[in-house]
Amino acid sequence: MNVEMLTPAEAAVVASVSVRDVNRAIDEKILPEEFYTVADGRRVRLAACPLVGFYFRAAGALTAEERLRLIGRFSERMANRLAERPLSGWRSADWTVKDGFLTVDLKDFVADADDRAARLTAAQDMVVEDPAILGGTPVIRDTRIPVYDVVASVTAGLSRERILAAYPRLDDTMVDLAVLYAEANPVRGRPRRFAALPAGATVTSERTVRRRTK
Repeated sequence: MNVEMLTPAEAAVVASVSVRDVNRAIDEKILPEEFYTVADGRRVRLAACPLVGFYFRAAGALTAEERLRLIGRFSERMANRLAERPLSGWRSADWTVKDGFLTVDLKDFVADADDRAARLTAAQDMVVEDPAILGGTPVIRDTRIPVYDVVASVTAGLSRERILAAYPRLDDTMVDLAVLYAEANPVRGRPRRFAALPAGATVTSERTVRRRTK
């Protein structure tokens, strides 16, 4: 992961919002222009993630106008530290801003973004793409386990016990990081279709359902 500039999907993971929210932050000028670029594909500065998280996650408590005004004030404090990583050094700073009778503290959003950025870095360090291993399919380091196969098991609702039994070289942390990796690196196009059932799968029904027509 580029520790300074993130893709919208990576920024969404760090800010704990949706990719749609990150794109809205750019399109609707919620973020000041120095916090993102669209020159060669959309990229968002790591330092913008606490602001994006604050704007969307505080929507139930503050009006859009109040949130925008506070983001403007917060961004002034960040201006000379935009490229800094990690954000952990910011935790001890005073991130409170007063707007009339309103006082808001951004510290929790900064700490949360730093924690999630560290976990995302760990997830991306765990995954490798080597042409000599399954043709370059992203796999978990030191294994031949495709990361998206693990995530597919989680998405299908399989219990953690079954997943770990199927992939004994993994542990709970690795499964969690695999899910985080997939969120930050969504697969493009249609899901892969298997010519045969995955190992260990069983057919529970061969009943066919007729497609409805108007």
